[in-house]
Amino acid sequence: MRIPLDYYRILGLPLAASDEQLRQSYSDRIVQLPRREYSQAAISSRKQLIEEAYVVLSDPKERSSYDQLYLAHAYGPDGNGNATVAVGTHTESNKTDPDIQSLSIDISQQELVGALLILQELGEYELVLKLGHNYLTTQSGIASARLANNLASEEFLENSDYPDIVLTVALACLELGREHWQQGFYENAAISLETGQELLAREGLFASVQAEMQADLYKLRPYRILELLALPVEKVKERRQGLAFLHDILSDRGGIDGTGNDQSGLNIDDFLRFIQQLRNYLTVAEQHKLFEAESKRPSAVATYLAVYALLARGFTQRQPALIRQSKQMLMRLGKRQDVHLEQSLCALLLGQTEEATRVLELSQEYEALALIREKSLDSPDLLPGLCLYAEQWLQDEVFLHFRDLAKQPASLKDYFANQQVQAYLEALPTDAETTQEWAVINRHSFSQPPHHNYHSTGVSPQFAQGRKPVPDLAATPNHRRHENVHESPSIGNTPPHRTSPTDVAPFSHPEHTSRATQNHLNGATHSTPPRQVKKRRRRKPRQTSNGGYPQQQQAFAATLEGRTRLVWTVFASLAGILVFWLLVSTTFGWVKNWFSPAPVLQGEQLSIQLNEPPIEIPDESSSSPLLENSLTDATAQEIIETWLSTKAAALGTKYNVDGLQEILTGQTLSQWRQLAQQERLQNRHRTYDHTVKVEYVDQKLDQGVIVATVREVTQFYDKGQIRNFTDETLRVRYSLIRQGGVWRIQSMSVIN
Repeated sequence: MRIPLDYYRILGLPLAASDEQLRQSYSDRIVQLPRREYSQAAISSRKQLIEEAYVVLSDPKERSSYDQLYLAHAYGPDGNGNATVAVGTHTESNKTDPDIQSLSIDISQQELVGALLILQELGEYELVLKLGHNYLTTQSGIASARLANNLASEEFLENSDYPDIVLTVALACLELGREHWQQGFYENAAISLETGQELLAREGLFASVQAEMQADLYKLRPYRILELLALPVEKVKERRQGLAFLHDILSDRGGIDGTGNDQSGLNIDDFLRFIQQLRNYLTVAEQHKLFEAESKRPSAVATYLAVYALLARGFTQRQPALIRQSKQMLMRLGKRQDVHLEQSLCALLLGQTEEATRVLELSQEYEALALIREKSLDSPDLLPGLCLYAEQWLQDEVFLHFRDLAKQPASLKDYFANQQVQAYLEALPTDAETTQEWAVINRHSFSQPPHHNYHSTGVSPQFAQGRKPVPDLAATPNHRRHENVHESPSIGNTPPHRTSPTDVAPFSHPEHTSRATQNHLNGATHSTPPRQVKKRRRRKPRQTSNGGYPQQQQAFAATLEGRTRLVWTVFASLAGILVFWLLVSTTFGWVKNWFSPAPVLQGEQLSIQLNEPPIEIPDESSSSPLLENSLTDATAQEIIETWLSTKAAALGTKYNVDGLQEILTGQTLSQWRQLAQQERLQNRHRTYDHTVKVEYVDQKLDQGVIVATVREVTQFYDKGQIRNFTDETLRVRYSLIRQGGVWRIQSMSVIN
C-alpha cells in the first residue's frame, strides 16, 4: 500500500535540517506517544516508520540520494515547486518503479495504522478519513463474508488493526470538527463530530472518546443555533433545526433564567447575553411563540421579552388584542419592577389616553419623562410628547431586535387610522372592567369617605379624580371575569358602559389627540350625560335632620373624635412615665451621695497652673522625631536607586551579597541572597543598567509604599560569555519598613 508521506515529514524536519536537528527530532518523535486508547501494536507500527525515516536520513549517502530524488519530484520540468509532495522509499526497486510518480512510500498492511497516526499528527485529517474509510469498508466486507460462511467475524476484527483504525478515523473527525469550530464553521464542525461519534457507537468502542465528542457537541450547540437562525428565512428546515436546539437548551436549563446545566459552559449572565444576541436573528412571530411559552414557567425575563414581541406584532400587524395581552403581562411584572413607562405606552396604543398619562407619572424613567415633558410644553397634558416618544421607542428599542422589523418605521397616525384598530378600540371595555387596580381607584374616588388610604393602588388621588367617572364594578359578578381578559371581546358584543369614540379616535396629530382628550374630559362630545354622572350627582351632600350632615360623614366625624381621644390618652401616659422616671433618678442620686461620700485625695498633688503647661511644648524650629527619615519623593528615589545598585553588585562579577542586608529585610533578603549564591556556584553573573522614575509614595508611621517605573537593561553571562540580553520597562510596587531609622524593602511586586 502506498501512503503520501516522505521521511522529512515523518520526522517533522525541513530539507536543510542539520544532523543535530535530525537526532533531536527523532528523539522527540519517539518520546511523544499517541493517546492511551491505542494498542501496543499501533504504537509499534508508528515507531517503526519513524525509525525507518531516521535510518535513511542519518546515513549521508542514502540521504544524498534521497534528497536528489526529492528535489527531482518537488521541482519538475514545469519549474513549479511543490514542497509538500512525498517521494518513494530508498530501495532500488522503488526507484525504478514507474509508479513512483505517485510520490508516496510503500508500507505493509501492519504499518497502515502507524502511517495514519503520523498523518493525523501532521493535521492531514481529510486524508486520514479517506484512507481509513476505505480500509474499514474493506474489512467490514471481509467480516460479512466470514459471517456468511459461519466463520468468526468478531474474532477476526479483534485480532486485526480494526479497532485502532476506527479510533484513528474517529479522532480525525474530532480534530477536524474542532478545526472547523475555530474557523467559525459551526455546522460543519457538528457534522464531523457526529460522524465520529456515530462510528464509535456503531462499533461499540471507546466510550471515553464518545463522551469527549458529546461534550464538544453540547458546547457547540449555542454556536450552531446562532449560525442556523442567521440563515435566510427561506431556509425553513435549517432554521427549524436551530429552534429545536434552542428549545432543548431551554429545557435543560429550566428556562432563560434557570439554573439547570445544559453542558454548554454558559453561566446565567453569558446565557442572557446569548439570548439577547439571538433575538436579532428571530422574526417577531418566532419571538412571540418562543417567549410567550417560556413566560409560563414562569420567567420574568421571558415575560418581558414576550411583552416586546406582543407590542411589536400587535402594532405592525394592527392587532390591538396582542397589545392588550402585553399590558396584562406588564401588570404582573409591575409587582416586582418599574414598568410604568411600558404600561403607559400600552395604554396609549389602546386609546386609553387618561390611563396613559396617569401611569406615566408613576414611572421612574426620569430621562424619558424629561423628554416627554419637553415635547409637551405647549400642551395642557403629556399626550403630544408621549406620542412622539412612543414612535421613537418602537422604532429604536423594539423593532430593532426583530429581523423582519429592523427597518420598519413606526407611525401612530397610520396605526390609529386603520379600520380594524378603530373597531377594536371602540369595542374595548372601560379600564374599570379590565383592570382591578383602576377599579379600586374608582371606588376610592367616588364611593368611599375621604379619609380612606389610596396607597394600596399605587396611584395618587389627583389621578383618580381626574378620570372620567365609571360605575363601581367591584360588586358586580362580571367584574372579576373582566379583570384577566387577554383577548378582546367581539366587536358585536358592545360593553354596557363603553367609552366614547372620541377616547379612541385615530391620532392624526398629537395636538389633535390632546384636544380630543380634553373635549372628552369636559363632556363636550356627549349629547346626553352618561349614567355615571347621574350617579355622582345623587351622592352630593344633602341636608338631613342630623345636623345637616349625611350619615357617612357623621360616622366619619365620630370615628375621628374617638381617634383624637385615643391620641391624647397616649400622650398623657407618656408624659406621666417621663415625670416618674425623673423623680426616681433624682432620688436615687441623693441617696447614693448620702451613703457614699466622694473620696478625699491624699499625698502630694500635681501642681498645675493655668499660665504654665503641664508638659514642655517643643519649639517650632525643632524637628519632630516622627518627621526624621520621612518618606518623600527624593528619599524614595534614593532608596530604589540604592537597591538597584546593590542588586547589580550582588549579581555582578564580585558577588557582593553583604550589601543586601543594608537595603532588604525579611524573606526578600533571603531570596536574593540565595539567588546570588546560585549564580556564583554556576559561574554566572549579570550586568545592569537602570533608569528609575518614582510615581507614587505613601507612608503610615513605620510602613511605606513606593510605586516606580523601572527600565532595566540586563546582560546575562555564563562562564564569562554573554548568553542573553533583555530590555524591560516594569512598573514595580515596593513595600518598605523603617527599622532603626533606616528604610528597608521587605517585599516587591510587578504591577504590570
